[in-house]
Amino acid sequence: MRITYVGHATLLIELGDRIFLTDPNFDASLGRFLPRVSAPGVALDKLPRVDAVFVTHAHADHMSFDSLDGLAEGVPIYAPPVIARWLQRKGYTGARGIAPGEAIDNGAVEIRAAAATHRGHRYGVDRWRADANMYLFDTKMVSCFFAGDTALTSDSNDMIERHLITASRRLDIALLPIGHAPWWKPGFRKGHLTSTDALTLFERLDARYFIPYHWGTFDHVTSKAHDAIDRLRIQLPGHARKADVKILEPGMSFELPAESS
Repeated sequence: MRITYVGHATLLIELGDRIFLTDPNFDASLGRFLPRVSAPGVALDKLPRVDAVFVTHAHADHMSFDSLDGLAEGVPIYAPPVIARWLQRKGYTGARGIAPGEAIDNGAVEIRAAAATHRGHRYGVDRWRADANMYLFDTKMVSCFFAGDTALTSDSNDMIERHLITASRRLDIALLPIGHAPWWKPGFRKGHLTSTDALTLFERLDARYFIPYHWGTFDHVTSKAHDAIDRLRIQLPGHARKADVKILEPGMSFELPAESS
């Protein structure tokens, strides 16, 4: 299994004979005022063959229409059903719904969905489009969990416990977002992970490795692109599993060591 960090929540997941792309956004900015501070680690027109795209929710930083337009025509785009129906109406014929609790197969990879704790609607008036997913990719030999955007809750690790731990298996790679909000924005953690929260979830999941994303790509209104990763780097020297946290700059890849599978 090989993971490549493209930027923000866009990653390439290669496992088995499949290549998956998550939450595609290759845009130069978010709107007019939130610029991209680092180029995509892999340019949109330089992507390898993509077997399927997995969208977690409708926020613009996780689902760019321009980026979807740049993909091969007809590539399957899996998303929460309400988002998939919206994409179908907009002409994305490959859009397919996958609801929490459902699973699909793509080649030898089983992909399961679970609900994320995140309000993912794109605009202020479309709250019916707020559904957000997390995904577990599993070949029965190796596994990878992609959390999209979510908060730390008592059931954040339920899907891993049900489908891996009860089968005496261990999650190989946890792909977890990290974010930062100032002290005066306490509501941030109701739908996001801070670097501290992500480390806590990593411990709960008991994954072999943790790769953080959602950093180093866009400046936001309340934080800069590198605030979250800077805080994670400060925390790591004293963390018991610091060697298992793999920070990838855009364009860098991590390959699961053979002995971990």
